[in-house]
Amino acid sequence: MPRQVVIGYFEDGRNLVTMAMNGWGPAEPAWWLNLQDHPDAIAETRDGARQVRARRAQGEERERLWSRWAEIDKNLDEYAARRPTETAVVVLEPRDAAA
Repeated sequence: MPRQVVIGYFEDGRNLVTMAMNGWGPAEPAWWLNLQDHPDAIAETRDGARQVRARRAQGEERERLWSRWAEIDKNLDEYAARRPTETAVVVLEPRDAAA
């Protein structure tokens, strides 16, 4: 059964980037748990629907994307410190580019 959720994001090239957060609470958001099991999704943006595949950013990519998000939200590190685990940076890449 398809599910819908509204998330904030920014564009990084052809990718959409978001944070897997549940109001900065400790639990992982259900949408992220679902995407870990079934990474193919459809992202509806102002520019139309995009078929995407979700993945967790790692290493230098995560650091770069986290820093970019921190430019948008100056309190990002403070909020993230409230969580007992690292907040996943989720990359939604076009399915035609996903391996």
